[in-house]
Amino acid sequence: MRRSTTVTSLILSSRTLPTATIHHRLLTTNSTSYSRWRCFSTGSAAAAATASLGVAGALASAAAIASLSAQSVYAKEPLPTDLVPKEVVLYQYEACPFCNKVKAFLDYYDIPYKVVEVNPINKKEIKWSEYKKVPILMVDGEQLVDSSAIIDQLDQKLTPKRKADSPSGDDEEKKWRGWVDNHLVHLLSPNIYRNTSEALESFDYITSSGNFSFTEKLTAKYAGAAAMYFVSKKLKKKYNITDERAALYEAAETWVDALNGREFLGGSKPNLADLAVFGVLRPIRYLRSGRDMVEHTRIGEWYTRMERVVGDSSRIKAS
Repeated sequence: MRRSTTVTSLILSSRTLPTATIHHRLLTTNSTSYSRWRCFSTGSAAAAATASLGVAGALASAAAIASLSAQSVYAKEPLPTDLVPKEVVLYQYEACPFCNKVKAFLDYYDIPYKVVEVNPINKKEIKWSEYKKVPILMVDGEQLVDSSAIIDQLDQKLTPKRKADSPSGDDEEKKWRGWVDNHLVHLLSPNIYRNTSEALESFDYITSSGNFSFTEKLTAKYAGAAAMYFVSKKLKKKYNITDERAALYEAAETWVDALNGREFLGGSKPNLADLAVFGVLRPIRYLRSGRDMVEHTRIGEWYTRMERVVGDSSRIKAS
């Protein structure tokens, strides 16, 4: 409006001003107006850029906070140092679901442990023990046996606060731990030893661990695979399993339904039932049966969360 008034006044006064003077004033007015517009545009662009950077920074901060929150949720629960046992030794079969239940507990609570791989044919590594099954867990010289009993004893001694924090969840946790021992675990052998190729795949996995000689590895692989193939057929009959894969898929879906939308059965953190299911499934996860299970059911997301929260093994590598 101001520029329009200036131009109008110049036109009205043109009758009394020389033409050169009029041109000079118009140029001066246009130059001033352009400078003001340029300053306004530059300032607006700078403000927009600053605002964009501010939004980007806010989004980055939000993403970082979300990431830290996720890491906080999916974090191990290491024990106070005064509660950590001084020496823990696990006698196991690498592919044994019951042994893997115990390892899931030890890994989650970051309890260092040594492993002695037991030869499944002659069991020479546990000849010293009256108890002839695995797992056997030695904790500061005390022998613990039976996977569920081992976990109960460790839980009572090492994590008393966990029970105090979630007394209402005990019944649900107990129910699903029982389901693991009495149902889920019986579906594994018929699946991993379903046919000769899967049986050999499983024993490849077993014999890749432990201090077996070349001859012992061959014996364990082929004799063990053949034996377990026939054992799995008996187990199918004993537990009335007609289609082992369908039964495994149904069990996986049953577990996901039990979660009822929760991250874990324990809520924001795994409880002993989560660790039990994860433990027994861990040795089959990357065998053909486990790959099929993840591909054909909804259990994969929960399993991935469990892998993240349990994290790296606390197993002490043999020197």
